[in-house]
Amino acid sequence: MPKVLISDSMDPQAAQIFRDRGVEVDVITGKTPEELKAIIGQYDGLAIRSSTKVTQEIIDAATNLKVIGRAGIGVDNVDIPYASAKGVVVMNTPFGNSITTAEHAIALIFALARQLPEADASTQAGKWEKNRFMGVEVTGKTLGLIGAGNIGSIVADRAIGLRMKVVAFDPFLTPERAVDMGVEKVTLDELLARADFITLHTPLTDQTRNILSKENLAKTKKGVRIVNCARGGLIDEVALKEGLDSGHIAGAALDVFVTEPAKASPLFGTPNFVSTPHLGASTNEAQVNVALQVAEQLSDYLLTGGVTNALNLPSLSAEEAPKLKPYMALAERLGSLAGQLNGENIEGVSIETEGHAAELNQKPIVAAVLAGLMRVYSDTVNMVNAPYLAKERGLDVREVRHDREGDYQTLVRVIVKTSDGERSVAGTLFGHSQPRLVELNGIKMEADLGGQMLYIVNQDKPGFIGRVGTTLGEAGINIGTFHLGRRNVGGEAVLLLSLDGTVGDTLLSDVCKLDGVKDVKLLKFA
Repeated sequence: MPKVLISDSMDPQAAQIFRDRGVEVDVITGKTPEELKAIIGQYDGLAIRSSTKVTQEIIDAATNLKVIGRAGIGVDNVDIPYASAKGVVVMNTPFGNSITTAEHAIALIFALARQLPEADASTQAGKWEKNRFMGVEVTGKTLGLIGAGNIGSIVADRAIGLRMKVVAFDPFLTPERAVDMGVEKVTLDELLARADFITLHTPLTDQTRNILSKENLAKTKKGVRIVNCARGGLIDEVALKEGLDSGHIAGAALDVFVTEPAKASPLFGTPNFVSTPHLGASTNEAQVNVALQVAEQLSDYLLTGGVTNALNLPSLSAEEAPKLKPYMALAERLGSLAGQLNGENIEGVSIETEGHAAELNQKPIVAAVLAGLMRVYSDTVNMVNAPYLAKERGLDVREVRHDREGDYQTLVRVIVKTSDGERSVAGTLFGHSQPRLVELNGIKMEADLGGQMLYIVNQDKPGFIGRVGTTLGEAGINIGTFHLGRRNVGGEAVLLLSLDGTVGDTLLSDVCKLDGVKDVKLLKFA
């Protein structure tokens, strides 16, 4: 009989689910790392919240551990790479607190609209300042939704019920899905210019960090009110304070901060600022939901091998895994390349296979493409939940197998549909195991995909390669590999360079200024 340890405080119903499913369970909370190391070796599964830190030392001591389940979203307290190396599956419950977080955002919208915290403090101080607190109605106002995924869509539904108009910015929100949600899909600049209230529901990635920067906050409508219940770091907190002090921003409410616990912040004490201590998931219902979900997921895995919301394992049978592994690596990198090059306006994706790839189970290949495609915008996406997230956003996903014989024994092609037309990338396996790019937007080229790479589209002119090399060399950046392709002599050419060192915004700007350059992007691969 499998045995599970619940090491953090969790709703008692979770332990009962384990028992009802035939899994032995111990609830032992509050242990120090040394105490946990002493007992963890006897357990097949570990159910945690945020208190237990699953470090390399804990994993090394967990000689029988097969799965770790986090009741909640964040897994910063788990060393996932090391768990993966030791063959331990890591799961979370990313959707158990969606309603709770969405409701907290709506609550903060009302708190800002009617200045509730300040009015409460004033009244309890015996001041009765009725004329001081002049609020605004939310009815008829425009809510700007940055991120229209699971939580964002719930916020939109509630806001529409309040008779608000909702405009949404989300790279993966299709026009069809926007219609279903009852929202208007807009660009970020349009949202900033039109929204009376702005609420953020997007993960923190390189692309979303400081998405409400000083520059973007300056583009907002005067009198805007801003809510963040998603992640700290999405808003420039110093610039937000400046906007509040100047009166351009009428109010702001944060449940999350760049540094947590937030013992100090430039925003504390600022008029018209409301703060809560990361309460987005703090309701009785949410705590019960995530506890029940983690118990069900761990039981399924230990009893039947079923995998749900795993962060480091795709849904594969033991027989398929060795054969599919190199194809999934190729698919993930092609998806990542397509996402980084076209992620702002993807409406649909087609995954085409030829040769040996067409004879395999397509589901893991499709999931790997989607995981790579959306990883640019989500720090929790993986090959298990990527298809769900794509469906949730209304992304049109198509799978095509070709019986035709091509130039390669095996080929995977990813075609993304954007507002500007279709773009494609294609790759094969060298030596049956090494992923290799062979085509980029119709241009033939061979390239490895990995690490940090510079993508440059330019007009094919003599001397251009030398100018690029000189610019990088003067910045102290060494070129590891160099890949070149072109449509025709004097036409459009593409460079893919793998680079050593860190490439900053200044260097990217310098490359953009080179004569003949049409597009430049810094690409990053796991």
